Amino acid sequence: MREVGREVVKDPMFVAENTRPYRLAILASHPIQYHVPLYRALAKRSEIDLTVLFCSNFGLKAYHDRNFGQDVKWDIPLLDGYHNEFLPNVSPRPNPSRFWGLINPVIVQRLRKENFDAVWLHGWALASNCMAWVTAASRHLPIFIRGETNGMTEPVGLKRIAKRILLKKFFKHVTGFLAIGTNNANFYRSYNVSEKRIFMTPYSIDNAFFIGRSQELEGQKRILKEKEGIPPDLPVILFCGKLYDVKRPMDILQAFALLDRSLRASLVFVGDGPLRAEMERFVVQRRVANVHFLGFRNQQELPRCYALADLLVLSSASETWGIVLNEAMCSKLPLIVSDRVGAAADLVRNGVNGFVYPMGNIEALADCITRVITNDVVRDEMGQRSLEIIKRWGPEESVKGVLSCLSAVVN
Repeated sequence: MREVGREVVKDPMFVAENTRPYRLAILASHPIQYHVPLYRALAKRSEIDLTVLFCSNFGLKAYHDRNFGQDVKWDIPLLDGYHNEFLPNVSPRPNPSRFWGLINPVIVQRLRKENFDAVWLHGWALASNCMAWVTAASRHLPIFIRGETNGMTEPVGLKRIAKRILLKKFFKHVTGFLAIGTNNANFYRSYNVSEKRIFMTPYSIDNAFFIGRSQELEGQKRILKEKEGIPPDLPVILFCGKLYDVKRPMDILQAFALLDRSLRASLVFVGDGPLRAEMERFVVQRRVANVHFLGFRNQQELPRCYALADLLVLSSASETWGIVLNEAMCSKLPLIVSDRVGAAADLVRNGVNGFVYPMGNIEALADCITRVITNDVVRDEMGQRSLEIIKRWGPEESVKGVLSCLSAVVN
């Protein structure tokens, strides 16, 4: 088994029952900051010999994110702590977001010649994923799928029919479905995937990092607000993400403008994007006080943003998951999310650690904000519940799901 400069976690039960670790190959489009913690957690386990095969190096260098409206370069290491390789991409127009943007024929050879016990694909919307699927199916190599589709936003008409036909054929050859949450699992069930083929592998972040930074910043809320020019005595309503139409940040701004003038609070937007200019005009024209735009903040900076906040709002029209909720919960924040956010089914418990409201209903959103922001005791209790929930929704729980899948399907 490869050693990647880390301590290997051994399971005595596994050692007694198995003579060698499972050889698991993960085919990934490119290094993604939210997937890396799980890769590292898997690599630490003695039961797994992990190889992550990347179809491109997109994301390792600065790139232009049109929804942020600026160049982005992540400030965290993306390749440390697990074995990884980059496969040659022969696409004439490389793009990890388009089907023909990643064409890596060498994956066929790798799956044919190497003695992997299973191959894990991140979805089905890339040419290289389809090549890997055909190759694995022809060799009777177990195929795992871990996608983010939640079934909440589906095509209509002929596109819907075509999708169902294609996915039913695809799913017949999938051995294990690694569900990231309840809605994702329900999507597989809608295709008559049996329960014995679905394994919960929660969509998680590096909980240890975010919880640790939150603890370090405990008691610094006032100082952090002052550094950002935010009134230190006002509670902060936070939005963190891209300022573009799908996220519907204008809904939050409009809801904030509806609040009673006697309800004093600050609204803080962390992030950037094409809607920022329109939102700033709205603030000026409507004379909405205490609205602050902090711009884009990188991964290492985010804990400071959560630490100055008292409530997180995610108003998206469509969100396969909503990883910002995981991060905010590590900082003990209550949550208000629209009913189109995939993570809501697992991470938000109405009246316990936040509220779910009908997407686009500005009055309902304003009411939810009022119910949380006006009561310090309720807000603190909800924040504590958020932390308790997210502590049971981390990489370790995902690893258990992967091991259960491997144990069930690999002979």
